[in-house]
Amino acid sequence: MSFDLLIIGGGIHGAGIARDAAGRGLSVLLVEQDSLAAHTSSASSKLVHGGLRYLEYFKLRLVRESLTERESLLAIAPHLVRRQRFVLPYRGRLRPAWAVRIGLFLYDRLGRNSTHEGSARIRFADSPYGAPLQTRLRTGFVYSDCTTDDSRLVILNAKDAAERGADIRVRHRLLRATRHGGEWRAEIRDEATGATVTETARAIVNAAGPWVAEVVAGCHAAGARTAVRLVKGSHIVVPKLYEGTQAYALQHTDRRLVFVIPYQEDFTLIGTTDVPWTGAPEACGIEPAEVEYLCEVVNRCFERQVSPADVAWSFAGIRALQDDGATRASAVTRDYVLALDAVDGRAPLLSVIGGKLTTYRQLAELALARLEPFLGRLPGSWTATAPLPGGDIPGGDVGGLAAELQRRWPYLGERQSRRLARAYGTRATKFLEGARSPADLGEAFGGGMTAREVDYLVREEWARTPHDICWLHSKTGLWATPADRQRLEDYLGHA
Repeated sequence: MSFDLLIIGGGIHGAGIARDAAGRGLSVLLVEQDSLAAHTSSASSKLVHGGLRYLEYFKLRLVRESLTERESLLAIAPHLVRRQRFVLPYRGRLRPAWAVRIGLFLYDRLGRNSTHEGSARIRFADSPYGAPLQTRLRTGFVYSDCTTDDSRLVILNAKDAAERGADIRVRHRLLRATRHGGEWRAEIRDEATGATVTETARAIVNAAGPWVAEVVAGCHAAGARTAVRLVKGSHIVVPKLYEGTQAYALQHTDRRLVFVIPYQEDFTLIGTTDVPWTGAPEACGIEPAEVEYLCEVVNRCFERQVSPADVAWSFAGIRALQDDGATRASAVTRDYVLALDAVDGRAPLLSVIGGKLTTYRQLAELALARLEPFLGRLPGSWTATAPLPGGDIPGGDVGGLAAELQRRWPYLGERQSRRLARAYGTRATKFLEGARSPADLGEAFGGGMTAREVDYLVREEWARTPHDICWLHSKTGLWATPADRQRLEDYLGHA
């Protein structure tokens, strides 16, 4: 079959471009060598944010665009994107108070149409936000951003793309692609069977993230003239550090911000690091020094101390960033480049370098604008207002949806109803319908995961392995025991 667009990479940028393109009537093939969101796009700090620290590098356009996108994503995915209040303790030796005030003032103003509560200065003695902090920290600032489920954001973009006609193939690898008569011929291998097929496409989008340079080489293209710099970011998850829904943005001694965020009700997420990376992207993992680094910043600010022994889960991912010559990895720009390689105005290869989770939708629009001269005139943009699957929640009231799930299926309980509402939105009823009792949901695999839900993930969301189900499509792996995981593996093996 011949496609208009072949997309390499099933992270947030590949899935976002696939959704946008399919919705404009293009025939789309997306191939991902692993699972959707298996690497960088599931290893973020789970934030939809403007990027407060980018103001220090005068990235006003990026911050403004990010804050605008924050509002769009909150509207189209209310089940995945949630408002979050952040507390920034003041540590004068790192940043003067006037600089923080100016930064927050700009942050509020750049988000001109923001529906979020503005920033303010607070005294911790007068605020419950100060309760978890050491008493030497007396004042700070509060501001607003959003959190999200990064991997589900990817998966639901791919889901919407598929429902609009896109062909999504997980565990398929691009071996090579060559230009023939104004088209691409791409050799693609099914990693499960080893079988190879050749597909043709009018254009290729290289959204392979850390593998972007490999794809350029496999296409025998000149590729992006922009150099790529790989930076590793790592996070740890520990048992819940404090009561309350607020998150914290802590200033480390190297002036980097490290986030401390309530996570999955029972845990706290801490991250990220910024470490230069020169190895194979798939080989990355958190290092003991990174764990110590993250524990250290918490222990400098919180009354409750943490150690590596407290870590319940950790993850690391590689960000492929535009190399702007910055001396420190943390200073490398998070802006993006769309590098176009075309021969005689035909068979373009568009490589995505850099970018943020928050701005993926805007990046997709710009990518299609760059490709429009090669693909013909396209319908206008549409993704800013169209809900993602499950996001058609009246008034965006996820709490109301959770209450409705509990009313219809009382045996779920409050906690499980809330998890399903946040993960699937209105789509949760697809696998709950007809289940009159817990027994109707089938075997349990820990964390509330049941056979009904597993079957749905395999059938509708390309889940293949226990890791897919427990960590990418859900976070039930935080509660699953080894026996739970073994039962799940056995179930999938017989499914």
